[in-house]
Amino acid sequence: MRRPLFARMYTRVRPAMDEQGAAGHRRRLLAGAHGRVVEVGAGDGGNFAHYPTEVVSVLAVEPEPYLRTQAQRQAAAAPVLVEVVEGTADRLPAPDASVDAVVVSLVLCSVPDQAKALAEIRRVLRPGGELRFYEHVAAAPDRTLATVQRISDATLWPLFAGGCHTHRDTAGAITAAGFEIEELDQFEFPPGQKTPASPHILGRARLTA
Repeated sequence: MRRPLFARMYTRVRPAMDEQGAAGHRRRLLAGAHGRVVEVGAGDGGNFAHYPTEVVSVLAVEPEPYLRTQAQRQAAAAPVLVEVVEGTADRLPAPDASVDAVVVSLVLCSVPDQAKALAEIRRVLRPGGELRFYEHVAAAPDRTLATVQRISDATLWPLFAGGCHTHRDTAGAITAAGFEIEELDQFEFPPGQKTPASPHILGRARLTA
């Protein structure tokens, strides 16, 4: 899955977004994680520095070659063991019920099929395992911004933003996939900006029986 222009743009923009507050979101996303983790769509490895030492290992899955190379460099400096591998959200290179947590960070907007991706996440999670999520989502109840999102998703936004679709009810998809959401924070980021990608959610869900 090659998206060379988007990949290079993302690696330039991501550090600036972290300085605006995304790094704090990443720390919150990963706080309290432990055991074996799969990170889906690891990008350039922006999360790696924030994993707590209670995490035994991270299998970081990234399909885009340039981003995967950047992630491998970040993995070398991570405080925990990180292995960066090729793969996609609907075919994770991990055995059934083998990990304690799965992390998704600004990736469920871009998968072709959220239900398939979440079913695959269920497969690799052990019973009672966690899904940690940090995603931009459909605007609600801002109808004007929601309309802008729908128009953007139907035109050029996915082409220039690595397949991203902004008007997705990701929390609803997580619940429909059999997870119980235990923590959910909704906010706009960057603060004070209204763009199709500004509505965000951050939280934690538990795999139900």
